[in-house]
Amino acid sequence: MTAALADQARLDLPGHWPAALAPRILATIDAPTPLLAVDLTTVTDRYTAFTAALPGVSTFFAMKCNADEDVIGTLAALGSSFEVASVGELRILQDLGIDPAEVLYSNPIKPPAAIAEARRAGLWRFSFDSEGELHKLAQHAPGAAVYIRLRVDDSTSLFPLSRKFGAEAHEARALMHLAHELGLHPYGITFHVGSQCATTSAWRQAIAAAGRLMTALQSDGIHLEMLDIGGGFPARYVERVPSLDQIAAAITPALAELLPYRPALLAAEPGRHLVAESAVLITSVLGREVRAGENWLYVDVGAYNGMMETQQTVQQWRFPLWTSRPDHALVPHLPFTVTGPSCDSSDTMFYGVNLPSTIDVGDHLYIGSAGAYTLSYASHFNGFAPPEPVILGAPPRIAASITSNPPIPVNTPSRDQTARDGIAGAPPSHNPASRNSAPREPALREPAPRESAPLAASREPASRESAPRELASRESAPLRPGSREPVSRESAPRGLAARESAPLRPGSREPVSREPAPRGSVSREPAPHIAPDRAQART
Repeated sequence: MTAALADQARLDLPGHWPAALAPRILATIDAPTPLLAVDLTTVTDRYTAFTAALPGVSTFFAMKCNADEDVIGTLAALGSSFEVASVGELRILQDLGIDPAEVLYSNPIKPPAAIAEARRAGLWRFSFDSEGELHKLAQHAPGAAVYIRLRVDDSTSLFPLSRKFGAEAHEARALMHLAHELGLHPYGITFHVGSQCATTSAWRQAIAAAGRLMTALQSDGIHLEMLDIGGGFPARYVERVPSLDQIAAAITPALAELLPYRPALLAAEPGRHLVAESAVLITSVLGREVRAGENWLYVDVGAYNGMMETQQTVQQWRFPLWTSRPDHALVPHLPFTVTGPSCDSSDTMFYGVNLPSTIDVGDHLYIGSAGAYTLSYASHFNGFAPPEPVILGAPPRIAASITSNPPIPVNTPSRDQTARDGIAGAPPSHNPASRNSAPREPALREPAPRESAPLAASREPASRESAPRELASRESAPLRPGSREPVSRESAPRGLAARESAPLRPGSREPVSREPAPRGSVSREPAPHIAPDRAQART
């Protein structure tokens, strides 16, 4: 017990835990769990810091990690473009009025029907890494711009991707020539250093490989217009990772030194980095048992309804944890195995994590840095519903657009308050002076018609005017068999209202109303707040 007490003396929340999601604030939410509490101000801060650290690099948010419409709307209002991995993700953007012409389709292997639908919608840039994909693109998106995904070293990432995707360097040159022969436009190069990359040198090595290919193609008369440095930018959990400044210090000189020329578009596809730290997963303790001398804690979230990444890392990845116990920082802590609610024995998230010895049924466990790959992975396995998102903090200009049920108001605690309430300090403030430091209003556009559109290279982000929808809390309980209606429940706090747990089929929602405007016109309306659907969708 002495060691546990010694550890407890140093116990504190990490500095990146959002002040708007402090444990004392989460404890005031009176609604059925599981819930995903989201602070859109943190999303705004992360985006602003990212664009300031990499000036001249355009941001294409990787939707796969979090397709919640409140998050998408916030990023669109800030001027972000988007990267999709499926036509389903593209439909979400279309429903929000975001122009497909501003979107990258970076999945190297795509269904033929998805290629055709995306092209009809106006999306014109597609990735590839094989001869077979080029033939599909030539048939279903003739004349499209294509960018090749290079296989690069991603061995220092938590989630390597190179076995599944990426053309070898010696193949890439011939593939770009084949693209030209098939009537496609050789447009650019992309790569991915792996999700949650832990070394800054990975980007420099990948940029060097891209530079060598650009040099070879230039000698063949092919001048590329884009270099997309992909994703892999890490978020802060428990283990230390390179800071954004350290990563930028590797990327910026590499772009200047290792490329034969600067392409017209330099792009990046951050995902996890922008949203992971913006959310806390609130889960309830269902049971506490001792089995063979081991403390077990059963909670209402597991690998199958929100925490799949703990399975992918064989429970070796640590998330920041806290509890609703008022004596959390006062009593001794014991090691616990934390497992999910399903009947699957592998549905276990954490082993040997220190939690208060007093924790019991009805208490809440707070899982920090839960804004990426939680909702997008969550299923209804065993009838347990995914977490319901609830907005607790939003920038004033975003909150102003939520007229029906605005976010739960939160007064950011002072440094003295945060010390008392279990926060090591207020989260870092990012307000660097740069061309991207202030939010930029997106350009108002009518959604693209579902037919082929001419290629375009406009860098004005898409935006839209829409009627706000209510923030609502959807049911945690399973849907009634054979019904789209969720099981009814008691009233929820402000900022929460009833929504369906199950994802809607594409096209099943009423379209967001928007006024047509000439291409390139600028809207001064605040970004709309739209209640999210569930999008099953890594960066």
